[in-house]
Amino acid sequence: MTRVFSGIKPTGHLTLGNYLGAMRQWAAVDQHQADALFCVVDLHGMTVDHDPARLRRLTRQAATLLLAAGLDPELCTVFVQSHVDEHTRLSYVMECVATDGEMRRMIQYKEKVASEGARGRGVRLSLLTYPALMAADILAYGADEVPVGDDQAQHVELTRDLAVRFNQRYGHTFAVPKATVPAVAARVMNLQDPTSKMGKSDDSGPGIVYLLDEPDVIRKKVMRAVTDSGREVVYDREERPGVANLLEILAACTDGNPESLATVHDSYGALKQATAEAVLETLRPVRARHKELCADPGYVEGVLRHGAEKARAIARPIVDTAYRAIGLLPPGAVPESESESGSGSGSGSGSREATAEPALNAAR
Repeated sequence: MTRVFSGIKPTGHLTLGNYLGAMRQWAAVDQHQADALFCVVDLHGMTVDHDPARLRRLTRQAATLLLAAGLDPELCTVFVQSHVDEHTRLSYVMECVATDGEMRRMIQYKEKVASEGARGRGVRLSLLTYPALMAADILAYGADEVPVGDDQAQHVELTRDLAVRFNQRYGHTFAVPKATVPAVAARVMNLQDPTSKMGKSDDSGPGIVYLLDEPDVIRKKVMRAVTDSGREVVYDREERPGVANLLEILAACTDGNPESLATVHDSYGALKQATAEAVLETLRPVRARHKELCADPGYVEGVLRHGAEKARAIARPIVDTAYRAIGLLPPGAVPESESESGSGSGSGSGSREATAEPALNAAR
């Protein structure tokens, strides 16, 4: 059975973009068709300046919203990244396989360095190395597919490169995953700046629809969305990004087609009204279920605890295999006698066959 892994970062309140671009697909498709694991990647939330109490609060909120969005712990595994030590164990191994150049080529790192540098500030080292942790997140579970937004596809490509490189150097250990990107609304844009992603850590609140916004707030945000010059409703991502963004959101909420929907509405006002109503109807059951789950925090805690146990049972054999393959001595093991002739035959590529072991199929 295909194994799917994906995660969501608790660096802000989850948005409509998170839901349409990822969470809904996870609930409607992935958990039913695959051995699926979904993780709140709280360790990634520490790559930027953060408040510890807020990180804990957003981690719990994100996990609750994943369940409210329809993830069923009977069908998939839902857990918190830091609750499974194998993520950090494998992350260092990935750092030892990756190169400095690969880390520095990551678009998000370069953008953050530029923006922080303009303010006279630096970035944390963990921001540079976090693609190695993301690779570990994926490879620790032998994932075949990683559902991501198109802005994360580069990181999955790096994960593929690291998996292939490790397998070639130390013996076949990891499955080589591929990224899967939803066809519609893979990247919902900011309502006030339709050339920028609707990011949960963005400060421009009026352009972001949060999943827990009140209905009146959501309606106002959509009705005040930036559109384009002219009056005709046309789907053109390059020339009319504001209208295109509204059409894509409407299409995602109604299982429609942006081009076809453009012919239905004769004004920007009508398009905004239809989009607002579609968003409200789409989020209504999520908000209702979230309210129920908040009234029963013990249930959420139990789901996360059980999810971490299931995730650990999958990841530990794979990570242990990677440790042995790369040359780390297992705890309590007695090393085999090695040549003392000084020839150096016990190091380098000549010892790969002796040290590498295949990933444990039983873990899958």
